[in-house]
Amino acid sequence: MDFAGFSASEWLLLVQYELLLFTSLFFCLGAFDELAVDGLWLWLRLSGRAVTLQLADDEDPPDPGEQSLKGRAAIVIPAWQEAAVLPTTVRHMLGVWPHANLTLYVGCYRNDGETIAAMLAENLEDPRLRIVVHDISGPTTKADCLNRLYREIEEDEQRSGEPFRMVVLHDAEDMVDRYALDLLDQALDTADFAQLPVLPIAPLHSRWIASHYCEEFAEAHGKGMVVRGALGAGLPSAGVGCAVARGQLAHLAKVRRDGMPFEASSLTEDYQLGMAVARNGGQMRFVRVRRPDGALVATRACFPDSLVSAVKQKTRWLHGIAFQGWDSLGWSASPVESWMWMRDRRGPFAASILALAYLLVVIAGLSAIASALGMIPGIILTPLLWWLLAFNLANVLWRALFRFAFTAREYGAGEGLRAVLRIPIANIIAIMAGRRAFTAYLRSFSDREVTWEKTDHVHHPVKLRTTETFA
Repeated sequence: MDFAGFSASEWLLLVQYELLLFTSLFFCLGAFDELAVDGLWLWLRLSGRAVTLQLADDEDPPDPGEQSLKGRAAIVIPAWQEAAVLPTTVRHMLGVWPHANLTLYVGCYRNDGETIAAMLAENLEDPRLRIVVHDISGPTTKADCLNRLYREIEEDEQRSGEPFRMVVLHDAEDMVDRYALDLLDQALDTADFAQLPVLPIAPLHSRWIASHYCEEFAEAHGKGMVVRGALGAGLPSAGVGCAVARGQLAHLAKVRRDGMPFEASSLTEDYQLGMAVARNGGQMRFVRVRRPDGALVATRACFPDSLVSAVKQKTRWLHGIAFQGWDSLGWSASPVESWMWMRDRRGPFAASILALAYLLVVIAGLSAIASALGMIPGIILTPLLWWLLAFNLANVLWRALFRFAFTAREYGAGEGLRAVLRIPIANIIAIMAGRRAFTAYLRSFSDREVTWEKTDHVHHPVKLRTTETFA
């Protein structure tokens, strides 16, 4: 075929056809991947192996001073410029978790006087609270701050002669559940790592940006993590609401050259923690339980409410999981584990396909106009392309149904409908984050220094409860 004699309108038609075939093929491959997870989840549900347990009695929390845990628990919160939310988190956490054998370690930086001052101003006279000031200036990375807290834990164990049983990770903006710590404590009877669901808050002031995290976590922690657990695959830590056995953390520190459990240069140290425990042969458990009132026992938090901040956060996730994870973890000999890791790392590639799909929408519109004006003939679909488009359309409807169902279960039908309407916005954020993550990864080859490009937190779930509703 002689392409040289093509007119501009004919080139437009050719590009439209090739893009349509290319994106349809890859959307089809992605659909098979998702349908496999859907099928496994449905089978687990129908066979009774994926039942969310519900607490029978609304028991009162333990009395102050009661040794209700099976051993000492260390709660670690790394913080950098968190004066707006950290005091609220700490006060609420110590209030709903009155266990005497709990120690809360809050890591601040020596050059973050505002956060330190905000904590001191609260006058939290609780002997279980330890404010640990990092001896270097920040920000470094969250992993580096966690390593500083780990050193403090080791020193406390040496002084007291009593080791901790578990270490629980949380962020500065979290609202913990009153039942969470006891459930994590019970889970570590038979596991080395336990993860509770994360439940983002759906704020009224950001229905289209901050709230799009609701459906993502609802489906990921209502289906994806359940399937991974049933398959025996490693569970990626969310970095909040997760507990790791003290001995397991000590082993991870022992096998690393610097003697610390967290990779200081990692942007997603939480994800790598879960994968490291799995590689070490540790038993993992996803703890999905409902309170007597039906609400999910989960860590609740406010997520970025602007486009810029959402893209910034997801860029860090994609860079850390897809690119750094590829470099540091490689691949597993287990087919199931490799499948899950492939799903974890597909974000940048999926964003590229989405970008081409949106470009195709523009080209198709121009092509339709040119065809209506008689400049070019309408595009002719081959049988293969027709079936690909039909299958992908059916998959889009199926995906929208799942998104609605999982979101509506936790947030109500109204939010479930908005979740479907937010799909284009979520796609745009993914495209922007994918591009930024790829360029950041390329820059990392020349600039090895990694710093904590954290999300700014202004709102806190505890303070929003008077004006926001929770399903």
